Amino acid sequence: MIAFIDDHRQAYGVEPICKVLPIAPSTYHVHAARHADPGKLPARARSDTALTAEIRRVFEANFGVYGVRKVWRQLAREGVTAARCTVARLMRSMGLQGVVRGRKVRTTIPGPAAACSLDHVNRQFRTSRPNALWVSDFTYVATSALRAAKSPGRASSTWHS
Repeated sequence: MIAFIDDHRQAYGVEPICKVLPIAPSTYHVHAARHADPGKLPARARSDTALTAEIRRVFEANFGVYGVRKVWRQLAREGVTAARCTVARLMRSMGLQGVVRGRKVRTTIPGPAAACSLDHVNRQFRTSRPNALWVSDFTYVATSALRAAKSPGRASSTWHS
């Protein structure tokens, strides 16, 4: 929205555009001031910018294998104070993830020739009367003799007036 206002502010002005769009003119002006002067950014945004550089440095110095906990501990050893949840949030926003040991357990391996189930209700779950439509989810459950298909949750009748 801010980019749209920037593109059209010369022709129409900020306030008329903001009347049409769901944004207050003061919000646009605050954003423009922060963009022009990074010193006007909120304290969290400024600390996030500085901490992001430190997190990336520690992550790359350790060959990209450190996860949130180890990056957080390394930063603490170096005297950089940050909450672990803040390190986790910034690593997630940067797309950084540590290496996970072991391998993931794959519980369902679909057959390449198996056809997908048909959608008999065409994703329309509203009915005109009770007990007109029943929907359930099937998974495998181990039994004493063999594996059997069973619904894990509940079968529900969806009825909306």
